[in-house]
Amino acid sequence: MGRMHAPGKGLSQSALPYRRSVPTWLKLTSDDVKEQIYKLAKKGLTPSQIGVILRDSHGVAQKAVAVRKHLERNRKDKDAKFRLILIESRIHRLARYYKTKRVLPPNWKYESSTASALVA
Repeated sequence: MGRMHAPGKGLSQSALPYRRSVPTWLKLTSDDVKEQIYKLAKKGLTPSQIGVILRDSHGVAQKAVAVRKHLERNRKDKDAKFRLILIESRIHRLARYYKTKRVLPPNWKYESSTASALVA
C-alpha cells in the first residue's frame, strides 16, 4: 500500500510502539474509550466505522493549533511548517468527506484563525 505523504510504497506490517505507557497529552482513559466504543456499537456501526470515528475525533484540530502556536515562537522551523501543511490537508480532506456524508453543513470551512477558538 502506498504512503500518503511519501514517495515509497512501504511495507505492509504493523509497528510496535516504543513505549507501552499512555502518552501524557492523552486525556481519555481506557474506560472512556471502551464506553465510547460500546455506544457506537449499540448504534449498529461496524468495527471499521468505529475505528474511523475514533481516529477522526482524535484531536486533529488540537494538533494543528499546537503546531501553529509553536511556529509563532519558532519561525524558522521548516519541518514544523511542513507538518502543519500535512495536518491541515488532513483536516480539509476530513471536512470534504463529512460534507458529502452530511455530518457537516455544506458551508462549513476550516480556518486556522478560528481553530483555536473552536478547540478551546
